[in-house]
Amino acid sequence: MTKHIFVTGGVVSSLGKGITAASLGRLLKARGYKVMMQKADPYLNVDPGTMSPFQHGEVFVTEDGKETDLDLGHYERFIDENLTRASNFTTGLIYQSLISRERAGDFLGGTVQVIPHVTNEIKGRFLRIEEQTQADVVITELGGTIGDIEGQSFVEAIRQFRKEKGAGNTLVIHVSLVPYIAAAHEVKTKPTQHSVKELRSMGIQPDFIVCRSDHEVDASIRAKIAHFCDVDEGCVFENSDCPSIYDVPQHLASQGFDVKVCEKLGLDPRTSDMSEWDAFTDRMHSSNKRTDVTEIKVVGKYTQLPDAYLSVIEALHHSGVYYGRHVNITLVDGEELTESNVDEALAGADGILVPGGFGSRGVEGKILAAHKARVEKVPYLGVCLGLQVAVSEFARNVAGMPGANSTEFAPDCEYPVIDLMPDQKDIDDKGGTMRLGAYPCKVVGELSREAYGADLVYERHRHRYEVNNAFRKQLQDAGLVISGLSPDDRLVEMVELPEDVHPWFVASQAHPEFKSRPTKPAPLFREFVRASIARHEGCDRHQVVPED
Repeated sequence: MTKHIFVTGGVVSSLGKGITAASLGRLLKARGYKVMMQKADPYLNVDPGTMSPFQHGEVFVTEDGKETDLDLGHYERFIDENLTRASNFTTGLIYQSLISRERAGDFLGGTVQVIPHVTNEIKGRFLRIEEQTQADVVITELGGTIGDIEGQSFVEAIRQFRKEKGAGNTLVIHVSLVPYIAAAHEVKTKPTQHSVKELRSMGIQPDFIVCRSDHEVDASIRAKIAHFCDVDEGCVFENSDCPSIYDVPQHLASQGFDVKVCEKLGLDPRTSDMSEWDAFTDRMHSSNKRTDVTEIKVVGKYTQLPDAYLSVIEALHHSGVYYGRHVNITLVDGEELTESNVDEALAGADGILVPGGFGSRGVEGKILAAHKARVEKVPYLGVCLGLQVAVSEFARNVAGMPGANSTEFAPDCEYPVIDLMPDQKDIDDKGGTMRLGAYPCKVVGELSREAYGADLVYERHRHRYEVNNAFRKQLQDAGLVISGLSPDDRLVEMVELPEDVHPWFVASQAHPEFKSRPTKPAPLFREFVRASIARHEGCDRHQVVPED
């Protein structure tokens, strides 16, 4: 029988429930268990696809084309498994499903209620991922904080599910803030006590408590929490701030967290193999100690919230660690870039990256960044919109198409080198209607093929616009290399510049950052960072080799 672990949060949001859940997933996988993860979000949006990155950070896209919460990116990076659309659901999705069934007459005239209909639908989502994946363990994170009114139906569903599954087949981990009060020179347990009291009032007694704090939560404090929250003393764990999120699995393992979880679930603890993960964290800490720093400038739109580019930032870090170098990432607001300040804003850049985005704000600044990278031979990686601005810049300044642009930003421009995809023209709904998920790409360019080491690759997409085929020949004649194509040759998936023109200039319509892993960096990011390191160190990029 599949075992289910539920992770809830207390006191405040953004505590790191997702990292705690992902770390446990990694630890259980290291013990030989098949682990799958999911996130239940209580908000009413059907998915985060139409939500501003300023509110929830990036929208992560699964292999099968589901727009999801960014925590799924953490899950995939930690457990190294491709998740599916079953791995994220919201209150909005639950209600949408129920209302559609009610309209179809599925309830035979009965009154549709929160209990049992909403809770049954939620429990069905818990079972669906179990049945689809045949996982040994499913870890489900509940978004928000215990006590939030929108999360009550989820908590009730968890309560019912635990009773139906029977003893030993489920457990609840409550992640709670243990704040440090500077004036008193001590951490305080009362917020956690109240949070657990709230959870217990809803019918759930947590099996484990994980204490999040920026200070150490010592054994005496954990014993106090165990006593007042009616939890075994050996089931309260400390998770104070670590140098990196990738240190959390071993921090928890050092306290026997995963062993205790196996014991509670009746699982054989087996022998743990964290060697690959440990090798990564060792290289990470070693590279971070280096004084010579490779500087990457990321020119974006949502720069006030780094989580908006979370997967991009992580993929760059993975690549830096791969080569044993310290990579520093600076976010630059494209809206503030002008011809008069672009040189100053991007000074010292060893590599320039333009990530995905929507809307016209900051686009001209991104085009200026692509121009600087091309002209000054700074390694460049364009991701999604980053490809589109690179093509627009090349068309304007090399291919003789002044004012070239995307019809997303300039519908009536003379040279619409980027245009709406044909199958998007009659779509009015905004949610879940883009080109989403993994699509095949024939790799034909030299730099792109060198990065992937394959002639056919699959990367994940999230876009409505593409290179306009009416201008493809004109762009190629001017020297732009179409380095990746859809199998039917209809869609431009990647472009690059020849090595005799530029040391490393590649852009992809896809989002390769979504598939980057700590121990397996995304190929295009890996080679981009390699070229950036080479520029910083003044050598040929082929001399930059992986750290042993």
